[in-house]
Amino acid sequence: MRLAQLTVSALAVMPLASALLVTAPATSDVPAAAGPDEPRVVLSEDFSGGEIPDGWNAVEGAWSVEDGRLVGASESSSQQSRITFGPNLRNYRVEVTVRFDEVVNSARWAAVALDIAADGSTPWWIATMRSGTSAHNGLEFAQRTASNSWNVTDTAPAPYDAGTGNDVRVAIEVRGSRATWIFDDEVVVSTAALHRSDEGVLGLIANGATVSFDDVLVVEIDDDPITRPIGPDSVPAVIAHRGYSGVAPENTLAAVEAGMRTGAEYIEIDVHSSTDGVPIVLHDSTLDRTTDGTGALRDVTADYVSGLDAGSWFSAAFAGQPVPTLADVLDLMKGRAPELLLEIKGPETYDEMVTTIDVIRERDQLDQVILQSFDEQVLRDAREIEPDLRLALLRSTIDSDPAAVARDFDVVSYNPSWARLQDRPEAIAELHDAGIAVMPYTVNDPDQWEILRDLGVDGVITDHPGRLVGWNARHVQTVPEEPTVQIVSPADGAVLRRGDVIVPAVVTERAHDIQITFDGEPVEQGSVIDADSLELGEHTLFAVVTGVAGEAEASAVVTVEASAEGLVRLATGPEVPKHIRDQLLAAIDQQDWSRTARLAEQAVNRGDLGAHPGELIAADAHALR
Repeated sequence: MRLAQLTVSALAVMPLASALLVTAPATSDVPAAAGPDEPRVVLSEDFSGGEIPDGWNAVEGAWSVEDGRLVGASESSSQQSRITFGPNLRNYRVEVTVRFDEVVNSARWAAVALDIAADGSTPWWIATMRSGTSAHNGLEFAQRTASNSWNVTDTAPAPYDAGTGNDVRVAIEVRGSRATWIFDDEVVVSTAALHRSDEGVLGLIANGATVSFDDVLVVEIDDDPITRPIGPDSVPAVIAHRGYSGVAPENTLAAVEAGMRTGAEYIEIDVHSSTDGVPIVLHDSTLDRTTDGTGALRDVTADYVSGLDAGSWFSAAFAGQPVPTLADVLDLMKGRAPELLLEIKGPETYDEMVTTIDVIRERDQLDQVILQSFDEQVLRDAREIEPDLRLALLRSTIDSDPAAVARDFDVVSYNPSWARLQDRPEAIAELHDAGIAVMPYTVNDPDQWEILRDLGVDGVITDHPGRLVGWNARHVQTVPEEPTVQIVSPADGAVLRRGDVIVPAVVTERAHDIQITFDGEPVEQGSVIDADSLELGEHTLFAVVTGVAGEAEASAVVTVEASAEGLVRLATGPEVPKHIRDQLLAAIDQQDWSRTARLAEQAVNRGDLGAHPGELIAADAHALR
């Protein structure tokens, strides 16, 4: 979902939601009848009954109904007073009138819980507002983790302070893992970072404050269409081809994770079936190019494939990356923002298609998947097996009547080769007139991105989604507002061990220049930083962006920690001679950290071992003593 699309959809719903607020029944959990084009009212509550409504569960702090308002109070700045309510919803808009009655200080806050267990237990995601709402972090999207720490993903100032004694109407629109904060009818900040659960409900929270809430309205809303909205600042969706295959080995979990962290709207992968019918994520029909195995995938079992290395061919930093199954990818993506553009390579038997679609159904992820294929029989079988699964047609050429073909296959998107589409760009308008999206493959050149954007395609399949995310963001900088920058990888506070890698990725708005440094040294977005090369302790990724209206900066601090496994990795590195390696491994096996450090230091002094690996080994061993 693009920011421009979020903004348009959010504003489009506001007048309707306001009308519903006037006409909806003032009772909890009473759905209102809705016309075919109206969102369904799930809950409308004005607390006129004088008591906490049925179905509302006060799980922490003091909650009561006073003077027709729900009042929540926390006893200290560390208590998160919580009340939960409502059903589990995927796409919804929640509106509420909020008033701070008393606050410990202006940094204290109230929040709408967007996904919280009915018993209020962690983890949960919230949309937060402080009484000092115009502060740089006056509005936030944040997670309370299972370890009771905070993960704040997005912050922004509201247009003015909520203060105390003032009613403020707020709304949050949630579509899957994406959400938009709307403060007094103004769209302020959006996120794609929510992790959704299967059973999470809604809630209200007060921290270090007494807060009163009124006129709670929850309506179900539709998924955003995959066709691109019309507008000068509209940009095509970013589709990470085989994951972020420009910086990680294609079709691996590392590439999928990197693609998700860039902010790409879709992750594209390829699937074949093994000889025992397991859907395996692999582009080629053979194992030779991207694994250390050989032969046709169709001739081997999933168990054999699970033992292969799918990362070393790309870089030693990815040695040991397994060949994932479709189930592995779905599990990694479940509850997170991007959708999966799943290419079935074909040919596949009907039974193999049943197995593949069952993997998706069993995880309740039909709404997160678009299945595409060049193989027409694959699409016919998929439609018969699961009518609710969205389909897309891949084409190496453009049909004489692409819209008619798309309708015949009942697809939501027609995804052609860009090499062929540029010869018939008028096909884009023909498909859009039929309500069909167009997402061509595989385009890595920014000059071509500009042509595709101006032609109005709905998505671009690329090996470099991080670059396209940044390129899109620069395009929408038509209004001279202050730039913003967010580091999406690595996560601030991350703890790394030897063998881990960092792939710097930032998302910016209204910026035309991006400078990224790691420990003061320039690095490129999408480059790979190997934790094996870093000293123990904290390391800082720092990003500075420049826009028309100024600069913005962000930083993320990661910590490299020592471990026995990490020492083994360092001791078996290519720069360590065999006789030194054997001595080191014997000492590590005995957990004799002093001897391990001494051996490394002596080897460096003798000139038998380079200073860099030797000093790292010695430092890690000293840290474990």
